[in-house]
Amino acid sequence: MSARILIVEDEPAIRDLLAVNLRHAGYVPMSVESAEDAQKQLDAALPDLIVLDWMLPGQSGIDYAKRLRADPRTREVPILMLTARAQEGDKLQGFDVGADDYVTKPFSPRELLARIRALLRRAAPEVAEDPVEVAGLRLEPGTFRVFADGAPLSLSPTEFKLLHYFMKHVDRVLSRAKLLDNVWGDHVYIEERTVDVHIRRLRVALQPTGHDRLIETVRGGGYRFLPR
Repeated sequence: MSARILIVEDEPAIRDLLAVNLRHAGYVPMSVESAEDAQKQLDAALPDLIVLDWMLPGQSGIDYAKRLRADPRTREVPILMLTARAQEGDKLQGFDVGADDYVTKPFSPRELLARIRALLRRAAPEVAEDPVEVAGLRLEPGTFRVFADGAPLSLSPTEFKLLHYFMKHVDRVLSRAKLLDNVWGDHVYIEERTVDVHIRRLRVALQPTGHDRLIETVRGGGYRFLPR
């Protein structure tokens, strides 16, 4: 079945451009112009991915992303922010509220499609893999669940796959480039700084049970997962 992509964009020309390119790439696009209209679509059925503009009428894309991540029903749907706000602080804010990727306007349709493919790949982890357990953490690829000392954790698809890779490569120094290759897949359009942002978010999710201490920053090398 083709992936369903919800486009939340208030500029008709961009909505149409996105829809045409997505359709040609084999996806099923759905287009709305506001967060309110997007919620109606989500209430009816969840898409496989959301392309979300920042500057929307009514509720902003940033506020709507927070809302999506706070709702258990939508917290695992990948979000790609598409916006004219290109400052580093804007990008970091987008990642902080739960975006899985961030593309600035003007954009290349080919680049956007590459990023969408990468997001969809890592939103569907290998369901056949066995659960992994390290130092009180249990990760279940088949059910997309993580437990810390028996308590469930809420992770985005990117954080889930990042933790999965760490837990399968205990006590090894993993460079940012290595993590990009294995977690993000085709990372030609992804900046290495993105790794730091997602690791910071992963540490925040692990902090309540103290498991954030398992992720060690290796100066000049990257990161290491230690089963202390």
